[in-house]
Amino acid sequence: MRLAELSEHSGVSTATIKYYLREGLLPPGRQINATTAEYDEEHLRRLRLVRAMIQVGRLPVATVKEVLGHVDDDSLGLTIRLGAALWALPQIPEPDADDEYVRAARQEVAALLDRLGWGNAQQLATISPAYRSLVVAVAAFRRLGYDWGVEQLAPYAELMHRTAVLDLDNMEAYPSQAERVEFAILGAILNEPLLQALHRLAQEEESARRYGFG
Repeated sequence: MRLAELSEHSGVSTATIKYYLREGLLPPGRQINATTAEYDEEHLRRLRLVRAMIQVGRLPVATVKEVLGHVDDDSLGLTIRLGAALWALPQIPEPDADDEYVRAARQEVAALLDRLGWGNAQQLATISPAYRSLVVAVAAFRRLGYDWGVEQLAPYAELMHRTAVLDLDNMEAYPSQAERVEFAILGAILNEPLLQALHRLAQEEESARRYGFG
């Protein structure tokens, strides 16, 4: 397809596509002549990913470049390639290691992972932003006087594992590793708000079932 067709199929203006091409966010098309290039479905797929990161995720171009660099890095195994791409997205800062609530939360999270048998997650704990986010959340609960420990967290973790199985099953429907990582990035930007909305709707539904509307 030509540039105008790529714009029509993607909903992205030709000027924006040219900008993405100049910035290296979109690979160049196949040159037909000095002034015309041809684009394919791979360009369309990548364009939708870039659009999601910039327009929906509000990521700066530099961050998008970093994420795409990991998406396209064939030298990495899928787990590390996927992790590196997701970890390049904006994350919370490292919590204060000297904070007593953070120290207690790290112990609680370690006990949780041990109970669940999530040995792989334990190995990634030192570099995983998800692990860091969980520690910060548990520390916040403890700081406010809510003792959310293993007993409270384990049932939620088991539900999240079922969600992760669905995520990876859907991801594996794509043939190439690059497409699978792209799907995971879209999931982080688009699917997580969707899951949060479903969670809140489920809470509203269950509350109405138990307590009515009175």
